[in-house]
Amino acid sequence: MSEEILKVRKLKKYFPVVGGIFRHHIADVKAVNGVDLTVHKGEVVAVVGESGCGKSTLARTAIRLIEPTSGEIEFLGKDLLSLNKQQLLDFRKDVQMVFQDPYASLNPRKRIVDCIGEGLLYHHLVRNRNEQYERVAEILQAIGLPTDIMDRYPHQFSGGQQQRICIGRAIAMNPKLVICDEAVSALDVSVQAQILNLLEDLKAKLGLSYLFISHDLSIVRHIADRVVVLYLGKVMESASTEELFSNPKHPYTQALLSATPKSNPRENKQRMILKGEIPSPLNPPSGCPFRTRCPYAQPICAQTPPDKVVRDVSTGLEDHHYHCIL
Repeated sequence: MSEEILKVRKLKKYFPVVGGIFRHHIADVKAVNGVDLTVHKGEVVAVVGESGCGKSTLARTAIRLIEPTSGEIEFLGKDLLSLNKQQLLDFRKDVQMVFQDPYASLNPRKRIVDCIGEGLLYHHLVRNRNEQYERVAEILQAIGLPTDIMDRYPHQFSGGQQQRICIGRAIAMNPKLVICDEAVSALDVSVQAQILNLLEDLKAKLGLSYLFISHDLSIVRHIADRVVVLYLGKVMESASTEELFSNPKHPYTQALLSATPKSNPRENKQRMILKGEIPSPLNPPSGCPFRTRCPYAQPICAQTPPDKVVRDVSTGLEDHHYHCIL
């Protein structure tokens, strides 16, 4: 069993809603509602689901960019919620993020050497500007960009090059975990393949682990070792990539997979069409949150969610399905 990098248990993040003349707390938006998640060393765990299901909030809460409402978070065996300000600052070096929009996440007024190397000086990983330039040059070579671009600005690069720069900024800290929040969704298909290959190469060279957030299942199938399916802030199903794509158990997972475009046009006609709208996270359904749109819903679904069944305890991984009564 490989080492656990990140372990999350019963994680919740509620955003308060206030109203009335005196701005009283009247409700909560349940963005993340009791999620279990584990990322092991050298592993790529993908979190998938529709827009608004809580994928990005889960990732940001799991590393305390957003403070959780309740739950447990461990990073390399340490309780992340008990860290003080200085300890949390040291922790930031071990976890980095690559965001969806590369241009928005780069400071347009800073040169590339500062975009990538500012954190090196801030965390005292280099002693002076000369060492910073040397380290940034090494990073640029690692991400497939020429070293003579250090004095240019972000607007002088294409979207794919900007995302490479963001990846370079992330790996500059020598992190143990990189969170990719829709890191390729804003790029052209051909550029997506290049960035995915770069992420895989860096994973092999640097021993990285990834928490990969995406709504594109074809990309997830290519890069992920395990997949967590999220709906209304809850885990619907979690399993190895091969098992989930070949034998999905939850109706929501089946619907997501059926919506993926197929190479054979006749297969596209076999889609499972979901009816109705996603319920509001202000007042999610009881029991299984998917039951209001599920074609197989039964009265028991309103009382209790599907049972979690661990499929392979010997691996030490969270390889489980949620079995419905179909």
